[in-house]
Amino acid sequence: MTTLFISDLHLDPERPDITALFGEFIDGEARSADALYILGDLFEAWVGDDDPSPAGAFVATKLQELHASGVPVSFIRGNRDFLVGDDYARRAGMAILSDPAVIDLHGEPTLLLHGDLLCTDDNAYQQFRAQTRDPRWQAQFLAQPLPARLAFAAQARAASKARYGELVSSGMAETIGDVSPATVQEWFKRYGIRRMIHGHTHRPAIHDEGGGNSRIVLGDWYEQGSVLRVDRDGIRLDVLPLA
Repeated sequence: MTTLFISDLHLDPERPDITALFGEFIDGEARSADALYILGDLFEAWVGDDDPSPAGAFVATKLQELHASGVPVSFIRGNRDFLVGDDYARRAGMAILSDPAVIDLHGEPTLLLHGDLLCTDDNAYQQFRAQTRDPRWQAQFLAQPLPARLAFAAQARAASKARYGELVSSGMAETIGDVSPATVQEWFKRYGIRRMIHGHTHRPAIHDEGGGNSRIVLGDWYEQGSVLRVDRDGIRLDVLPLA
């Protein structure tokens, strides 16, 4: 049996081809998996479980069907969809895991996380992350009318794009936008594991971190799909092409 991992789909109505590819993946390969893990940023933005996004409704239906077929679905919140709550999780038939979480993956203890917690060189982002993960901030945000939350999400996406452009211009995007090597080594020691799987950076690769440790980075779904397949015979990080 194969365990599947995906992340960083960033689904939204502006890219229906990617949403359709996700549906094909769920109806096809995922039906024969022993489990599916989604490691964050399933959606481009999520402003609460009353989010009216058609992509959200489509995903909930597909994941509920997968769950009903006997394939467990687990989800770790990302930096774009950290407000996915218990109501939506029930609709989608998925379990929300803590970030990070350790699982037994075919006999190997494995650390799963979205990945943004490893980007500790980006101080501004880590401060923003701490603020938006505060339960008080979230309660105040979710109490606002839906139009106000949608407007905030649009502004936040625009600000994120502008900041990334500034980092590219300054030559700092590759450094600040990636994980901190020191933090990666610290987390291997902290959790006592030898395998780590995450997304967030959009730099798919399987890294040898020394000492028998490996770090697997999932790819994004902007131009194509990306899936990690793990079974007792090994690990395969593959592309899912658009039709």
